[in-house]
Formats: sequence, C-alpha cells, structure tokens
Amino acid sequence: MGVSAEAIAKLEVDSNPDPKPRALPRRFIAVAGNIGVGKTTMVEYLCHRYGFRPFVEPNLQNPYLDDFYGDMKRWAFHSQLSFLTHKFRIHMDLMAEPHTVVQDRTIYEDAEIFARYLHTSGCMSDRDWSTYCDLYSVMRRVLAPPDLLIVLRCSVRAIRRRVRQRGRANEQAIPARYLRKLNELYEDWFSRYDLSPVLEIDTENLDYVSDCVHRLEFQRAVEPFLK
Repeated sequence: MGVSAEAIAKLEVDSNPDPKPRALPRRFIAVAGNIGVGKTTMVEYLCHRYGFRPFVEPNLQNPYLDDFYGDMKRWAFHSQLSFLTHKFRIHMDLMAEPHTVVQDRTIYEDAEIFARYLHTSGCMSDRDWSTYCDLYSVMRRVLAPPDLLIVLRCSVRAIRRRVRQRGRANEQAIPARYLRKLNELYEDWFSRYDLSPVLEIDTENLDYVSDCVHRLEFQRAVEPFLK
C-alpha cells in the first residue's frame, strides 16, 4: 500500500521531536543485532524522535581482555564473566530509570551470542560454560525483561561495508566468517526469544533515517508498542 502525499507532508511536522516528550507510559526498549547492523543509529533515532533516554554500551576496560587475546582458552571464562557482570549492572541501572529507556545491546546477547560463540568454537570448556550459564540464569531471574525487543538484520556484505565506512580500527580485521557465525547465533536466539514482543527491522532495505516514506513506515510499526 502506498503512502499518500498528505501523509508525507504531515511527516515533515511529525518527524521532528515535540517540544515536550509525549505522554507515553514508561517503557524499556532493547535494540539487538550483529556488529554494524545499526543499533546505535536506531537508539539515537528513537531517543531524538520520542524523547527517550539512551543506554548505550560504554567502552569497558575489561581487566582480562589483554590476557584473553594472549591465551583465549585460558581466559575466555574470566573475560566473559567480567562482561556479564558489567552488563548486569547496566541492566539494574536502567530498571531504576523512571523514564522510557532504549538499550543498545543487551545482557542476553552477551550470553546467547558472544559467550556461546566462545563455547562452540572451543575457547570455553564445557565446565566453564555450564558455570557461566548457571550464573546467567540466576541473574535473569531478577532482571525485568524489555517491553519491546527491536531486532535489526542485514547481510554480512552490508555489515562489512558499514564497518569499513565507520573506520573503527579494532573492527577492520574482523573476518567475514566470524560475522556469519554471529548472524547464525543471532537467528537461533531470535527464534527462541519469548520474553517480550519483537519488532523486526531490515536495516539493509529500510532507510528510516533519510527516507521520509521509510521513516513513516517505521513509525507506524513501532508506535503501537509505545502506547
């Protein structure tokens, strides 16, 4: 179904944030997806458009990271516990936030994607993985789940192009096979996720930032979850 000229014209007014945030109920929105799919852009857009509070992943000095890169099998468990503990603190902080919050990458992804990858690739032993999962399970019991999970998808080819364009030095050597494996783990997790409603967005073909028609389509998709 096409978008009318009247709707597009009205969008020029509606697409700007109101002088005061809309009177919407408090929500916890989580944005999930692989490296380079557009999570930060999505968080920034939602917060700018609706006056929400961003919870982005800060640069963390993991005390085990240098050791991990030197001996992955020896330090995978320790480094992942450090990341998990940090994410737990962030989740507890956002639960105490009285305003609607939008989180860039969740504690669930730490466990379901990155720690799981280390286990399946042989860097984390079965014993360590079992202990990690036990701790993660206990943490989940006290964490309020999101009210909405926004799932972002795009191809590995598009991810690699975006990674090159944004020029982060620590991302330039990421191999395509690693990104493909992460995509597979994300799809497996998405298929099992049942904690909240899910809104799936194809960021490769939906340019809600610069295309006003796509932006209107996205707003129509997300706003029912905000009421």
